Amino acid sequence: MRSTEQPVLRDIVLIGGGHSHVGVLRMFGMKPWPGVRLTLICTDVHTPYSGMLPGYIAGHYSYDDVHIDLGRLCAFAGARLVVDEVVGLDRQRKKVLCKNRPAIAYDALSINIGSTPQTLTVPGAAEWAVPVKPIAQFNQKWMALLERVKAHSGTHTIAVVGGGAGGVELTLAMQHRLRAELKTLGHNPADLKLHLFTASPCILPTHNATVRAKFETVLRQRGVTLHCNAEVTALQADGARKTLQTDTGVELSVDEVMWVTQAGGASWLKTTGLELTEQGFIRVGPTLQTLNDPDIFAAGDIAHFEANPLEKAGVFAVRMGKPLVNNLQNWVEGARLDDYRPQRTWLALISTGDRFAVASKGAIGFWGAWVWRWKDWIDRRFMAKFSDFPDMSAEKPAETSQPQVALSQEESLQAISAIAMRCGGCGAKVGSTVLSRALGALQPVERADVLVGLHAPDDAAIVKVPPGKAMVHTVDFFRAFVDDPYVFGRIAANHALGDIFAMGGEAQSATAVVTVPPGLEAKVEELLFQMMSGAVDVLNDAGCALVGGHTGEGKELALGFAINGLVDENLEGVMIKGGMKPGDAIVLTKPIGTGTLFAALPQLKTKGRWIESALQSMMVSNRLGAQCLRKHGSKACTDLTGFGLLGHLVEMTKPSEVDAELFLDQLPLLDGALETVKAGIVSSLQPANVRLRRAIRNQADHVDDPRYPLLFDPQTAGGLLATVPADQVDACVAELKTLGYVHTRIIGRVLAPSDALEPIVLKG
Repeated sequence: MRSTEQPVLRDIVLIGGGHSHVGVLRMFGMKPWPGVRLTLICTDVHTPYSGMLPGYIAGHYSYDDVHIDLGRLCAFAGARLVVDEVVGLDRQRKKVLCKNRPAIAYDALSINIGSTPQTLTVPGAAEWAVPVKPIAQFNQKWMALLERVKAHSGTHTIAVVGGGAGGVELTLAMQHRLRAELKTLGHNPADLKLHLFTASPCILPTHNATVRAKFETVLRQRGVTLHCNAEVTALQADGARKTLQTDTGVELSVDEVMWVTQAGGASWLKTTGLELTEQGFIRVGPTLQTLNDPDIFAAGDIAHFEANPLEKAGVFAVRMGKPLVNNLQNWVEGARLDDYRPQRTWLALISTGDRFAVASKGAIGFWGAWVWRWKDWIDRRFMAKFSDFPDMSAEKPAETSQPQVALSQEESLQAISAIAMRCGGCGAKVGSTVLSRALGALQPVERADVLVGLHAPDDAAIVKVPPGKAMVHTVDFFRAFVDDPYVFGRIAANHALGDIFAMGGEAQSATAVVTVPPGLEAKVEELLFQMMSGAVDVLNDAGCALVGGHTGEGKELALGFAINGLVDENLEGVMIKGGMKPGDAIVLTKPIGTGTLFAALPQLKTKGRWIESALQSMMVSNRLGAQCLRKHGSKACTDLTGFGLLGHLVEMTKPSEVDAELFLDQLPLLDGALETVKAGIVSSLQPANVRLRRAIRNQADHVDDPRYPLLFDPQTAGGLLATVPADQVDACVAELKTLGYVHTRIIGRVLAPSDALEPIVLKG
């Protein structure tokens, strides 16, 4: 997270991680605009670079070589990354509608989502074809196809539909890779048959005759069967195969169909009221603004440039990045927007799958292995811009280049107030109007034992303790460590509930304590709504009623909860730290490593998929896990939090008066945790936790183990650390995995107490 004293005055939301938007993010990271916040909404944390995709399919590049890490890029830019699917727009309220979370507010919006295959117009295509676009979703389908071909014996026939540069490159790249794979497996590469279909009279219709002739020769030499003037009209299932039909009467039985044609706009765009083409692309003017909404921009393949329709080529998406960022900045300042002037001709470097490429520009065409090396150099240099970031910590933009946000008179007064000296005490509370609007949209679960709560707010909540029950009280509070307030709210609520569940309790009520940075009222309201929506989603799922709270101003966003829970008054079924018994197995339900990963995030030393995986783990509730542990006889349990695995294990062994053996080689680790801790990146709390190393009897034997530092790694919303009777542990672990705790491991066993001062023995 990039901290700033400047309040947020304008929100620019970017939908899609296309080539134009990654350029915007990089330029924003190089020169941020005070008062402006960027939010990227994307379904994936890694976005592919289309120029290198054929090389990836051919086997010349790795996954990371051809994908831009949006997590690292957003961290560099100080932008929020929201991983979700957009399903629509509410233009009147200026909200982006998402599939799995509350709508996200914007002041200006930009759409760069590429194109979507229009397979519905061809019967059977949606069911039986593998669409190449959207490219971000193609990798999983390609890997599945690769495995099917490798497992297939005998002839395997693949049809590629689309005779443009994308279809030709894909055909040759697949052939190169698949033949190599078959040869490695001892199969006959000649068993692979490829057919290329195009409705046009020729392949590559937008390129010159020399280039077309060269690729026709290459396809013929490689044994690819070319079908021109052959529009595919239907696909039908034929057992395990498919029958492809064309308008010329050709019927071909194939094993796979790749669809690289007839792309259009995403279906959700039809409900936005934006002016679209017949194919669903967004009509934009010279400034890249949509024709009927000046607050919405579009770029890349999804944009239809009204004045001069452009070919759907990655080069235009890349080149639109700079004019798009300039016009977004002009929009923020209230200045005149500039016209985008696309180039009339462009260089296309089209590969043939085997480290050989053809150059095409206007009437010029040439080729060779050196052209592929040239293309490789260009592509790698482009990708390096999004992986090798300069250190901007000491950089200060020139005063003359800082954008001045155009504000209304009321917004100007609020902005001045936000940066002025703020009051303390009750003068630091968030205003009642903002609070009531933000919280009024929430729908906390209602409980009969909550007598006075948010449904009838008063000075304090009143809750009833049901007969035969005792109360469990706990409190947790911490500052935000992720930029997405909805995700932060979910994690904070999960973390706070963990103590209740770890003791075998039922969550009853929660009181929130919130700190928000001052700013424009609309921004504070939206921030509160997003964060508390995430929290209430988790609390409601646990049957826990949000009954009240306190919201005040502070430099950093923070959230905590005082949770009340219920247990049997005779403590039947209660799990405590002191319940360990010799012979019990020690179980951990979630992987560890959040401390080192989120220490590495601001240093840009992580991968986006590592952080996303960690966030997903932290958003898994411990409620069902605790119920499962109780069912299988657990008497000792705690949730793994700030003191780390070793600290919490020591807290259990001491009151239980036992020792414990810990299996280092069985510790479940979050993706990337080992890499970041090996790099020496640890949480600021780690040194305090490391002092507990004196509890390890044989630390000298394991101090050089790369997993050793993770024993002290502080966890946020970590899993349950519990003991289970040895005769029930296998069934317990199996059930935990079916409940969604897929990383559950038996990480040790409880030992009888020894004469040694150190209770913990490491093994493995």
